[in-house]
Amino acid sequence: MIAVPHYLSPEEYLDIESQSSFRHEYRQGLVYAMAGGTDNHDRLALNLLSLINLHLGDSDCRFHSGNVKVNDQAQFYYYPDAFVTCDPRDRSDRYTKRYPKLIVEVLSPSTQAFDCGEKFEDYQQLESLAEYVLVSQENQRVECRRRIAANTWETVIYEAGDRVVLKSIDLEFAIAELYRGLDD
Repeated sequence: MIAVPHYLSPEEYLDIESQSSFRHEYRQGLVYAMAGGTDNHDRLALNLLSLINLHLGDSDCRFHSGNVKVNDQAQFYYYPDAFVTCDPRDRSDRYTKRYPKLIVEVLSPSTQAFDCGEKFEDYQQLESLAEYVLVSQENQRVECRRRIAANTWETVIYEAGDRVVLKSIDLEFAIAELYRGLDD
């Protein structure tokens, strides 16, 4: 991730972002241009969103793709690959959500370290977040980080042949369903 080397306030970022044809993420005053993804990245996100969409049906929960921001107290604005919010407070703003219970990032070589480290640290500040999921593009591997207490998380790793369990939304599926249709 490459930052634009100029401090911006959250308000300045939101103003620029609303007029931009490209997406940017914001972290503590710095703005990061988002790189394009691969076809496998796109397929993994689509497969997951399809599974979540069918599962949630007409529930009060809403799922979102990488076109809607998640933020916390103007410290960061990120575009997760997928997330679910069930909080009615998230219905008033069409562009930014603040109370996700599940966030999913499909890992890319250029963002993997950030997604696994600093981004996870930021996401932990969201009290509503129950589960953070990291999906590998390289092999059938899904890492689920679940909040078990206020500042305590457990990690469960699923690999080829396993059934993935997303406890936060009570969804279980074969990992092969997530990786269906990927190119080598």
